[in-house]
Amino acid sequence: MGVVSRLGKVLGPRGLMPTPKAGTVVTAGGDIAAAVREFKAGKVEYRTDKGGNVHAGVGKMSFEEDKLAENISVFVEQVRHAKPSAVKGNFVNSITIAGTMTPGVRVSM
Repeated sequence: MGVVSRLGKVLGPRGLMPTPKAGTVVTAGGDIAAAVREFKAGKVEYRTDKGGNVHAGVGKMSFEEDKLAENISVFVEQVRHAKPSAVKGNFVNSITIAGTMTPGVRVSM
């Protein structure tokens, strides 16, 4: 992180700064090959904003419909599985998908 921290002024505002929490920084004794395999296999990083919305990339516009639907359903199940035990009620209220710079489309659960 000490080497990369100098690039923080450039990478930080773009959201590209690597973080150990997201798994984009491998410690000195860590397995670099395993980290690369995870990302090539399709490891998805997701973020939440202050309003409780979850943002993640689940596919590209060029994906086939069934593959995109499968990616979305797997991601929603992972979010539901990550629900803390202290949270009561519905954890996922609504789902909206959108391409870059396109209007969002609500998806029925």
